[in-house]
Amino acid sequence: MGLRLDIVAPTDDAIARAADLIRTGALVALPTETVYGLGGDATNDRAVAGIFQAKGRPQFNPLIAHVPDAAAAAQHVVWTDVAEVLAQRFWPGPLTLVLSRRADCAVSLLCSAGLDTLAVRSPSHPVAQALLRAVGRPVAAPSANRSGMVSPTQAAHVVQSLGAGVALVLDGGRCPVGVESTVIDLTAAQPTLLRPGGATREAIEAVIGPLARAPAVGTPGALHAPGQLESHYAPALPVRLDALSVADDEALLAFGPDVPGGAALTLNLSPAGDMGEAAANLFAMLRTLDRPDLRGIAVAPIPDHGLGLAINDRLRRAAAPRP
Repeated sequence: MGLRLDIVAPTDDAIARAADLIRTGALVALPTETVYGLGGDATNDRAVAGIFQAKGRPQFNPLIAHVPDAAAAAQHVVWTDVAEVLAQRFWPGPLTLVLSRRADCAVSLLCSAGLDTLAVRSPSHPVAQALLRAVGRPVAAPSANRSGMVSPTQAAHVVQSLGAGVALVLDGGRCPVGVESTVIDLTAAQPTLLRPGGATREAIEAVIGPLARAPAVGTPGALHAPGQLESHYAPALPVRLDALSVADDEALLAFGPDVPGGAALTLNLSPAGDMGEAAANLFAMLRTLDRPDLRGIAVAPIPDHGLGLAINDRLRRAAAPRP
């Protein structure tokens, strides 16, 4: 992000400063009870794209939207009776719930990896709680480390992994749990354990009964959640990649200043060729172009470096043969 890394004690002034940074689109590392999170405004497409960029992720997989409590979560997801029971027992705490997005959900589609579901969690760490209430909107916060590296449980780990990739690190000491949150999908017919973590399966089943087992990663129809890199959104229309020309019954997803003419509908991920802007626009534009009156979506070539790696990975998944 090009900003000097600043590590500060989580005083009231520091939390207010961190909240201001997040609201203006910057990234802040914050302690939770599980691991340190790389926090950005979950309602800001560019901020969410910045998280993927800072982590160097080669894929867009869903991120967890962190909220202070169940009432805040219910503003963005379809809250269910089972969600209420689990929240009363485990929130705030290391349990993430995957629920259907509300029609008026303000969270970025990039945070959901284009899916109609959203992962939400209320962390128990007092610094995280104070920051979330100060920000006043959901905060996307995957682990504050480069992709593929060990999750950070101390502020020093964030510095070692991300360097100047964040504007501020709130130093809340060592994370008490030290493993990531448990993820439960509540959109399936039976609540399903997608990722084991800080809330044990036994404790959850004692409250709501047996959990189903998630399909293995790579299985067709596998569930969609943080930690499952195979999950993906695909439009209903067929997708054609590296298109240098376009038919009059196709939509065009363009990139950069040179746009071929002739498409029935054209949207440009970034006329200036900015990868961050392209990532921020990807899922919303794919959805807009996915119209039943068109034959398909043609996608212009996108450079395969930086965030382009993740953009192209998602587009290749969208263009893959359907079962």
